[in-house]
Amino acid sequence: MKTDYDVIMVNLFPSQKSGVKLHHLIKAPENTPWALEKKHSWDASKPATVYVTPELTKEGEPCKAATVILRTKGCHWWWSSGCTFCGYFNDTRDDVTSDDLHNQWDYSMKKLNNFEDVEMIKVYTSGSLLEDREIPLEFQEFVLKETHKLGKHLVIESRTEQLTSDKLSWAKKFNPNFTVAIGLEAYDDEVLRFHVNKGFSLKSWHNAVEQLKNHSLRIKSYLMFKPPFMSEGESLTQCIKWVKSVVNDSDEISINPMNIQRGTIIDRLYRNGDYRPPWLWSLVELIKQVHPFVKQGDKVLSRLIVHPTAAGKPRGAHNCGTCDAEVAAAIERYSVSGTLDEFSDLSCECYSRWKEEIYSDQNLPVPIGVGLNRRNKIEKLFDFY
Repeated sequence: MKTDYDVIMVNLFPSQKSGVKLHHLIKAPENTPWALEKKHSWDASKPATVYVTPELTKEGEPCKAATVILRTKGCHWWWSSGCTFCGYFNDTRDDVTSDDLHNQWDYSMKKLNNFEDVEMIKVYTSGSLLEDREIPLEFQEFVLKETHKLGKHLVIESRTEQLTSDKLSWAKKFNPNFTVAIGLEAYDDEVLRFHVNKGFSLKSWHNAVEQLKNHSLRIKSYLMFKPPFMSEGESLTQCIKWVKSVVNDSDEISINPMNIQRGTIIDRLYRNGDYRPPWLWSLVELIKQVHPFVKQGDKVLSRLIVHPTAAGKPRGAHNCGTCDAEVAAAIERYSVSGTLDEFSDLSCECYSRWKEEIYSDQNLPVPIGVGLNRRNKIEKLFDFY
Protein backbone atom coordinates (compact mmCIF):
# COMPACT_ATOMS: atom_id res chain seq x y z
CA MET A 1 0.00 0.00 0.00
CA LYS A 2 1.38 3.40 -1.02
CA THR A 3 1.41 6.23 1.47
CA ASP A 4 0.83 9.88 0.57
CA TYR A 5 4.57 10.35 0.85
CA ASP A 6 5.18 7.61 -1.72
CA VAL A 7 2.82 9.29 -4.18
CA ILE A 8 4.56 12.61 -3.77
CA MET A 9 7.94 10.99 -4.29
CA VAL A 10 6.75 9.27 -7.47
CA ASN A 11 5.43 12.56 -8.87
CA LEU A 12 8.54 14.51 -7.97
CA PHE A 13 11.03 11.92 -9.17
CA PRO A 14 9.52 10.02 -12.13
CA SER A 15 11.42 6.85 -12.98
CA GLN A 16 11.22 7.14 -16.78
CA LYS A 17 11.69 10.91 -17.31
CA SER A 18 14.67 13.18 -16.77
CA GLY A 19 14.52 15.85 -14.09
CA VAL A 20 13.19 19.35 -14.78
CA LYS A 21 14.57 22.51 -13.21
CA LEU A 22 12.07 24.34 -11.04
CA HIS A 23 12.43 27.69 -12.81
CA HIS A 24 11.40 26.01 -16.08
CA LEU A 25 8.07 25.15 -14.48
CA ILE A 26 7.31 28.69 -13.27
CA LYS A 27 6.01 31.12 -15.86
CA ALA A 28 7.02 34.75 -15.75
CA PRO A 29 4.04 37.06 -15.09
CA GLU A 30 4.02 38.35 -18.67
CA ASN A 31 3.60 34.81 -20.01
CA THR A 32 0.71 33.71 -17.82
CA PRO A 33 -2.63 33.23 -19.61
CA TRP A 34 -4.26 36.26 -17.93
CA ALA A 35 -1.35 38.53 -18.91
CA LEU A 36 -1.29 37.37 -22.54
CA GLU A 37 -5.05 37.71 -22.86
CA LYS A 38 -4.95 41.21 -21.42
CA LYS A 39 -2.07 42.34 -23.63
CA HIS A 40 -3.74 41.15 -26.82
CA SER A 41 -7.01 42.82 -25.85
CA TRP A 42 -5.53 46.33 -26.02
CA ASP A 43 -6.21 48.52 -29.06
CA ALA A 44 -2.75 49.20 -30.46
CA SER A 45 -3.99 52.42 -32.12
CA LYS A 46 -4.87 54.04 -28.79
CA PRO A 47 -2.49 55.10 -25.98
CA ALA A 48 -2.61 53.54 -22.53
CA THR A 49 -3.87 56.86 -21.13
CA VAL A 50 -3.89 60.61 -21.77
CA TYR A 51 -4.59 63.32 -19.19
CA VAL A 52 -3.76 66.86 -18.04
CA THR A 53 -2.38 67.90 -14.64
CA PRO A 54 -1.22 71.14 -12.95
CA GLU A 55 2.53 71.63 -13.29
CA LEU A 56 5.34 74.14 -13.12
CA THR A 57 7.41 75.29 -16.06
CA LYS A 58 11.17 74.91 -15.88
CA GLU A 59 11.19 78.58 -14.81
CA GLY A 60 8.88 77.74 -11.89
CA GLU A 61 5.68 79.26 -13.27
CA PRO A 62 2.32 77.45 -12.89
CA CYS A 63 1.16 75.70 -16.06
CA LYS A 64 -0.70 72.67 -17.37
CA ALA A 65 1.03 69.51 -18.57
CA ALA A 66 -0.26 66.80 -20.88
CA THR A 67 0.77 63.26 -20.02
CA VAL A 68 0.71 60.77 -22.90
CA ILE A 69 1.45 57.17 -21.98
CA LEU A 70 1.94 55.31 -25.24
CA ARG A 71 1.24 51.63 -25.61
CA THR A 72 4.55 50.11 -26.74
CA LYS A 73 6.51 46.86 -26.64
CA GLY A 74 7.64 47.74 -23.14
CA CYS A 75 11.02 47.98 -21.44
CA HIS A 76 13.95 45.94 -22.76
CA TRP A 77 15.20 45.33 -19.19
CA TRP A 78 11.85 43.75 -18.37
CA TRP A 79 12.24 41.42 -21.38
CA SER A 80 15.28 39.81 -19.73
CA SER A 81 14.61 40.38 -16.01
CA GLY A 82 12.69 43.42 -14.81
CA CYS A 83 12.35 45.50 -11.66
CA THR A 84 10.66 43.94 -8.63
CA PHE A 85 7.89 46.56 -8.47
CA CYS A 86 7.19 47.43 -12.12
CA GLY A 87 3.95 46.18 -13.66
CA TYR A 88 4.01 48.32 -16.79
CA PHE A 89 4.19 45.15 -18.87
CA ASN A 90 0.44 44.97 -18.19
CA ASP A 91 -0.03 47.93 -20.59
CA THR A 92 2.14 46.69 -23.46
CA ARG A 93 1.65 44.87 -26.76
CA ASP A 94 4.42 42.89 -28.46
CA ASP A 95 3.24 43.76 -31.98
CA VAL A 96 3.02 47.57 -31.79
CA THR A 97 4.24 49.19 -35.03
CA SER A 98 5.39 52.67 -35.94
CA ASP A 99 2.01 53.29 -37.61
CA ASP A 100 0.30 52.30 -34.36
CA LEU A 101 2.41 54.80 -32.42
CA HIS A 102 1.54 57.59 -34.87
CA ASN A 103 -2.15 56.71 -34.49
CA GLN A 104 -1.75 56.90 -30.71
CA TRP A 105 -0.17 60.33 -31.03
CA ASP A 106 -2.99 61.55 -33.32
CA TYR A 107 -5.56 60.21 -30.83
CA SER A 108 -3.83 62.09 -28.00
CA MET A 109 -3.69 65.36 -29.93
CA LYS A 110 -7.37 65.11 -30.84
CA LYS A 111 -8.37 64.39 -27.25
CA LEU A 112 -6.35 67.32 -25.88
CA ASN A 113 -7.25 70.00 -28.42
CA ASN A 114 -3.98 69.63 -30.33
CA PHE A 115 -2.11 70.36 -27.07
CA GLU A 116 -3.08 74.03 -27.36
CA ASP A 117 -4.03 74.35 -23.67
CA VAL A 118 -0.80 72.94 -22.22
CA GLU A 119 2.78 74.20 -21.99
CA MET A 120 4.43 70.85 -21.35
CA ILE A 121 4.07 67.35 -22.83
CA LYS A 122 5.25 64.27 -20.94
CA VAL A 123 5.68 61.29 -23.26
CA TYR A 124 6.04 57.98 -21.43
CA THR A 125 6.44 54.57 -23.06
CA SER A 126 6.57 52.02 -20.21
CA GLY A 127 10.26 52.00 -21.09
CA SER A 128 12.67 54.47 -22.69
CA LEU A 129 11.71 56.71 -25.62
CA LEU A 130 15.34 56.84 -26.81
CA GLU A 131 15.77 53.04 -26.81
CA ASP A 132 15.97 51.78 -30.42
CA ARG A 133 14.96 48.23 -29.43
CA GLU A 134 11.70 49.52 -27.98
CA ILE A 135 10.74 52.54 -30.12
CA PRO A 136 11.34 52.88 -33.90
CA LEU A 137 13.98 55.50 -34.61
CA GLU A 138 11.63 57.32 -36.96
CA PHE A 139 9.04 57.76 -34.19
CA GLN A 140 11.65 58.96 -31.69
CA GLU A 141 12.62 61.66 -34.21
CA PHE A 142 8.96 62.52 -34.80
CA VAL A 143 8.22 63.12 -31.09
CA LEU A 144 11.34 65.24 -30.63
CA LYS A 145 10.57 67.34 -33.73
CA GLU A 146 6.83 67.65 -33.12
CA THR A 147 7.07 68.87 -29.52
CA HIS A 148 9.76 71.36 -30.49
CA LYS A 149 7.66 72.62 -33.42
CA LEU A 150 4.65 73.04 -31.11
CA GLY A 151 6.75 75.02 -28.65
CA LYS A 152 5.98 72.60 -25.78
CA HIS A 153 8.60 71.50 -23.29
CA LEU A 154 9.12 67.75 -23.64
CA VAL A 155 9.65 65.35 -20.73
CA ILE A 156 10.70 61.77 -21.47
CA GLU A 157 11.84 58.78 -19.40
CA SER A 158 15.01 56.77 -19.94
CA ARG A 159 17.23 54.19 -18.32
CA THR A 160 20.86 55.19 -17.92
CA GLU A 161 22.31 53.02 -20.70
CA GLN A 162 20.55 54.97 -23.46
CA LEU A 163 22.00 58.32 -22.39
CA THR A 164 25.25 58.24 -24.31
CA SER A 165 26.88 61.31 -25.85
CA ASP A 166 26.12 60.07 -29.38
CA LYS A 167 22.44 59.45 -28.62
CA LEU A 168 21.93 62.79 -26.91
CA SER A 169 23.73 64.65 -29.71
CA TRP A 170 21.39 62.96 -32.19
CA ALA A 171 18.28 63.85 -30.14
CA LYS A 172 19.29 67.49 -29.72
CA LYS A 173 19.38 67.94 -33.50
CA PHE A 174 15.57 67.69 -33.40
CA ASN A 175 14.81 69.19 -29.97
CA PRO A 176 17.51 71.29 -28.30
CA ASN A 177 15.89 71.52 -24.86
CA PHE A 178 14.01 68.75 -23.07
CA THR A 179 13.93 66.98 -19.70
CA VAL A 180 15.05 63.39 -19.14
CA ALA A 181 13.59 61.53 -16.17
CA ILE A 182 15.62 58.59 -14.86
CA GLY A 183 14.20 55.96 -12.53
CA LEU A 184 17.12 55.86 -10.13
CA GLU A 185 14.84 54.54 -7.32
CA ALA A 186 17.55 54.51 -4.63
CA TYR A 187 20.95 56.07 -4.09
CA ASP A 188 22.34 52.78 -2.81
CA ASP A 189 23.86 50.01 -4.92
CA GLU A 190 22.75 47.28 -2.50
CA VAL A 191 19.14 48.45 -2.66
CA LEU A 192 19.31 48.77 -6.45
CA ARG A 193 20.57 45.21 -6.75
CA PHE A 194 18.74 43.25 -4.05
CA HIS A 195 15.56 45.23 -3.36
CA VAL A 196 14.80 46.69 -6.79
CA ASN A 197 16.72 44.54 -9.31
CA LYS A 198 17.26 47.73 -11.32
CA GLY A 199 19.89 46.41 -13.69
CA PHE A 200 22.23 49.38 -13.39
CA SER A 201 24.47 50.89 -10.73
CA LEU A 202 25.09 54.33 -9.24
CA LYS A 203 28.17 54.60 -11.45
CA SER A 204 25.92 54.21 -14.51
CA TRP A 205 23.56 56.88 -13.17
CA HIS A 206 26.42 59.32 -12.54
CA ASN A 207 27.72 58.73 -16.08
CA ALA A 208 24.25 59.47 -17.48
CA VAL A 209 23.97 62.64 -15.37
CA GLU A 210 27.36 63.80 -16.64
CA GLN A 211 26.27 63.32 -20.25
CA LEU A 212 22.99 65.16 -19.68
CA LYS A 213 24.84 68.08 -18.09
CA ASN A 214 27.35 68.13 -20.95
CA HIS A 215 24.41 68.49 -23.35
CA SER A 216 22.65 71.12 -21.17
CA LEU A 217 19.56 68.96 -20.72
CA ARG A 218 17.36 69.01 -17.63
CA ILE A 219 17.53 66.06 -15.22
CA LYS A 220 14.64 64.58 -13.26
CA SER A 221 15.43 61.82 -10.75
CA TYR A 222 12.83 59.32 -9.57
CA LEU A 223 13.31 57.92 -6.07
CA MET A 224 11.24 55.05 -4.67
CA PHE A 225 9.69 55.31 -1.23
CA LYS A 226 9.53 51.94 0.54
CA PRO A 227 11.00 49.46 -1.96
CA PRO A 228 10.40 45.73 -1.36
CA PHE A 229 12.00 44.10 1.70
CA MET A 230 12.29 47.39 3.59
CA SER A 231 10.32 48.62 6.61
CA GLU A 232 8.45 51.90 6.83
CA GLY A 233 10.87 53.41 9.32
CA GLU A 234 13.96 52.34 7.38
CA SER A 235 12.42 53.67 4.17
CA LEU A 236 11.93 57.08 5.74
CA THR A 237 15.52 57.14 7.02
CA GLN A 238 17.01 56.01 3.71
CA CYS A 239 14.87 58.16 1.39
CA ILE A 240 15.89 61.29 3.28
CA LYS A 241 19.54 60.32 2.66
CA TRP A 242 18.86 59.60 -1.02
CA VAL A 243 17.24 62.99 -1.62
CA LYS A 244 20.24 64.73 -0.06
CA SER A 245 22.57 62.65 -2.24
CA VAL A 246 20.94 63.58 -5.58
CA VAL A 247 19.82 67.15 -4.92
CA ASN A 248 22.89 68.73 -6.54
CA ASP A 249 22.57 66.59 -9.67
CA SER A 250 18.83 66.92 -10.25
CA ASP A 251 16.69 69.78 -11.52
CA GLU A 252 13.69 67.87 -10.16
CA ILE A 253 13.34 65.00 -7.69
CA SER A 254 10.17 62.95 -7.92
CA ILE A 255 9.38 60.68 -4.95
CA ASN A 256 7.34 57.67 -6.05
CA PRO A 257 5.69 55.93 -3.08
CA MET A 258 5.19 52.25 -3.81
CA ASN A 259 1.89 51.18 -5.31
CA ILE A 260 1.13 47.52 -5.91
CA GLN A 261 0.94 46.58 -9.60
CA ARG A 262 -0.41 43.22 -10.65
CA GLY A 263 1.92 40.37 -11.56
CA THR A 264 5.00 41.79 -9.84
CA ILE A 265 7.18 40.50 -7.01
CA ILE A 266 5.86 43.23 -4.72
CA ASP A 267 2.33 42.09 -5.61
CA ARG A 268 3.17 38.59 -4.42
CA LEU A 269 4.60 39.94 -1.15
CA TYR A 270 1.55 42.15 -0.64
CA ARG A 271 -0.96 39.35 -1.21
CA ASN A 272 0.99 37.15 1.20
CA GLY A 273 0.82 39.80 3.94
CA ASP A 274 4.58 40.45 3.87
CA TYR A 275 4.41 44.05 2.63
CA ARG A 276 2.23 47.10 3.20
CA PRO A 277 2.27 50.24 1.02
CA PRO A 278 3.58 53.41 2.67
CA TRP A 279 1.71 55.65 5.06
CA LEU A 280 0.76 59.04 3.65
CA TRP A 281 2.09 60.45 6.94
CA SER A 282 5.54 59.12 6.00
CA LEU A 283 5.46 61.17 2.81
CA VAL A 284 4.51 64.29 4.76
CA GLU A 285 7.38 63.70 7.18
CA LEU A 286 9.80 63.04 4.31
CA ILE A 287 8.85 66.34 2.68
CA LYS A 288 9.28 68.24 5.96
CA GLN A 289 12.70 66.68 6.56
CA VAL A 290 14.17 67.34 3.09
CA HIS A 291 12.48 70.67 2.34
CA PRO A 292 15.40 72.70 3.80
CA PHE A 293 17.82 70.85 1.53
CA VAL A 294 15.91 71.28 -1.75
CA LYS A 295 14.90 74.88 -1.04
CA GLN A 296 17.37 77.15 0.73
CA GLY A 297 15.75 80.53 1.26
CA ASP A 298 14.62 81.86 -2.12
CA LYS A 299 16.96 79.49 -3.94
CA VAL A 300 15.48 76.20 -5.15
CA LEU A 301 18.27 73.64 -5.61
CA SER A 302 15.87 71.03 -6.90
CA ARG A 303 12.09 70.95 -7.15
CA LEU A 304 10.58 68.19 -4.99
CA ILE A 305 7.58 66.37 -6.46
CA VAL A 306 5.44 63.75 -4.71
CA HIS A 307 2.46 62.28 -6.57
CA PRO A 308 1.13 59.22 -4.68
CA THR A 309 -0.42 56.88 -7.24
CA ALA A 310 -3.63 55.24 -5.97
CA ALA A 311 -3.45 57.40 -2.82
CA GLY A 312 -5.92 56.29 -0.16
CA LYS A 313 -6.49 52.87 -1.72
CA PRO A 314 -5.22 49.63 -0.12
CA ARG A 315 -2.68 49.10 -2.93
CA GLY A 316 -1.41 52.68 -2.78
CA ALA A 317 0.00 54.92 -0.06
CA HIS A 318 -2.73 55.30 2.57
CA ASN A 319 -3.55 56.09 6.18
CA CYS A 320 -6.52 54.94 8.24
CA GLY A 321 -9.14 55.75 5.60
CA THR A 322 -10.60 58.77 7.40
CA CYS A 323 -7.89 61.33 6.59
CA ASP A 324 -6.49 59.90 3.34
CA ALA A 325 -8.14 62.32 0.91
CA GLU A 326 -7.14 65.40 2.91
CA VAL A 327 -3.52 64.32 3.43
CA ALA A 328 -3.07 63.17 -0.18
CA ALA A 329 -4.45 66.49 -1.46
CA ALA A 330 -1.99 68.43 0.71
CA ILE A 331 0.90 66.36 -0.67
CA GLU A 332 -0.25 67.03 -4.24
CA ARG A 333 -0.54 70.76 -3.54
CA TYR A 334 2.99 70.88 -2.13
CA SER A 335 4.34 69.51 -5.41
CA VAL A 336 3.14 72.70 -7.11
CA SER A 337 3.34 75.32 -4.35
CA GLY A 338 6.56 74.12 -2.70
CA THR A 339 5.43 75.45 0.68
CA LEU A 340 5.17 73.55 3.96
CA ASP A 341 2.06 75.56 4.85
CA GLU A 342 0.09 72.88 2.99
CA PHE A 343 0.53 70.59 6.02
CA SER A 344 -0.16 73.04 8.84
CA ASP A 345 -3.78 72.00 9.50
CA LEU A 346 -3.50 68.23 9.06
CA SER A 347 -4.47 65.98 11.95
CA CYS A 348 -5.98 62.56 12.60
CA GLU A 349 -6.10 59.95 15.34
CA CYS A 350 -4.01 57.59 13.20
CA TYR A 351 -1.02 59.97 13.30
CA SER A 352 0.05 58.68 16.72
CA ARG A 353 -0.19 55.10 15.45
CA TRP A 354 2.04 56.00 12.50
CA LYS A 355 4.60 57.55 14.88
CA GLU A 356 4.64 54.37 16.97
CA GLU A 357 5.24 52.23 13.89
CA ILE A 358 8.12 54.43 12.73
CA TYR A 359 9.67 54.34 16.20
CA SER A 360 9.36 50.54 16.36
CA ASP A 361 10.81 50.08 12.87
CA GLN A 362 13.80 52.29 13.65
CA ASN A 363 14.55 50.74 17.07
CA LEU A 364 13.56 47.06 16.94
CA PRO A 365 15.50 44.34 15.03
CA VAL A 366 12.58 43.50 12.71
CA PRO A 367 13.97 43.60 9.13
CA ILE A 368 10.68 44.27 7.32
CA GLY A 369 9.07 46.22 10.17
CA VAL A 370 5.91 45.82 12.20
CA GLY A 371 3.57 46.97 9.40
CA LEU A 372 0.20 46.27 11.02
CA ASN A 373 -3.08 46.67 9.14
CA ARG A 374 -3.84 50.37 9.55
CA ARG A 375 -7.46 50.17 8.38
CA ASN A 376 -8.53 48.22 11.49
CA LYS A 377 -8.79 49.52 15.04
CA ILE A 378 -5.80 48.57 17.16
CA GLU A 379 -8.03 46.53 19.54
CA LYS A 380 -8.98 44.23 16.65
CA LEU A 381 -5.38 43.04 16.40
CA PHE A 382 -5.68 41.29 19.78
CA ASP A 383 -9.21 39.96 19.36
CA PHE A 384 -8.56 36.23 18.95
CA TYR A 385 -11.98 34.98 20.00
